[in-house]
Amino acid sequence: MDNQRFHLTLSTGGKPVMRGWWPDLATAERKYLRWISERGGRDGAQITLTDEADGGRVLKSWPDEDR
Repeated sequence: MDNQRFHLTLSTGGKPVMRGWWPDLATAERKYLRWISERGGRDGAQITLTDEADGGRVLKSWPDEDR
């Protein structure tokens, strides 16, 4: 499996400020939840988890569109 398959991005104001890549989904999902807990309080924070092997398909995004 590609070492950069699962991509996590923290953006503020529409600009990426932090990125991470992991080879397995379980690790990427744990990091996603940790980033929400640790960095979700930033003004305008958006956190997105994508699958780069699937064309950059968004797996999870925070905050939800409904918020």
